[in-house]
Amino acid sequence: MFGLRRKPVETPPAGPVLDLSGERLRRAFADLATSARPTGGIERYVTALQLKSALFTEVLSGGEITETEFLDLCAFMAPVRRRIGPVLAERGIEALRAVIARLMQAPEDTSHADARLAAFVMTFPQDKAYRWVRDLGAELLHFTHPEIWPLMTRWVWDARVGTGVLREIWHAEDVDAVEIVVPDDFATFATLRAEIDGFLAAEGVFRDRLWYADLLLSHIYAGYINDRGGQYLRNDFTIEGDPMLHTRRMLGLDAVDTETGRTRLRLIDGRAHEFGGSAAARLAIDLPSEDPHAHS
Repeated sequence: MFGLRRKPVETPPAGPVLDLSGERLRRAFADLATSARPTGGIERYVTALQLKSALFTEVLSGGEITETEFLDLCAFMAPVRRRIGPVLAERGIEALRAVIARLMQAPEDTSHADARLAAFVMTFPQDKAYRWVRDLGAELLHFTHPEIWPLMTRWVWDARVGTGVLREIWHAEDVDAVEIVVPDDFATFATLRAEIDGFLAAEGVFRDRLWYADLLLSHIYAGYINDRGGQYLRNDFTIEGDPMLHTRRMLGLDAVDTETGRTRLRLIDGRAHEFGGSAAARLAIDLPSEDPHAHS
């Protein structure tokens, strides 16, 4: 399953010029290597992301997705798993299956990428309580077709509020005071991925750069959460001492509570979702757990 060679990162469409800070990227990459070492190193996390992608591909390419399979996927998406229970109870899997099928149709065609994702979001209520729907659509596309679809989640870049990884690696003396006039569209995310891919190549990363890029981006934003996270972020990502905790959570790699052995996805009746597929269970077993020395 993991011996398959991934296609190289596709050439992005014409997008904005991104003024990224090489120094901030190098500092974050060095910190990632140090932080990941106690829980198996970067390669352990790369393998976990490959497993997550394999799970998404298996489920979304295997015909009509069942409710259990859909919940298996949601368990590995941090912004989604806290909110999906009531939505699934209200709509039912048939309705969700239909909108997911439309989202995933002809995934190789990115000529209308932004319209595709917008149409998916528009099938849900248009208020801030449903902003996570963007993340759901973005992760379904990315982890099923990672070579084609960059990770377009809000934590990578949210132009409406001007927050995300892009701000954390922007080249400016006082980045908080800078207005970054860059849209959160497909061209921007594809350009960002190409820039990160080039940075990793220059740093001597010769394989699995797709997953190294995801991991680096999540670690950068995890640093933001640790340093300056407000109440909204603390609600989603409880502050603890493990330096890789938030990095795992941004990518949904903390799907299982290591203390209870149960998934972090709660159903409408309050019960923890139990994995129904062997692939999901296998991924859960292989996930990097917290640094045992983080709280000592």
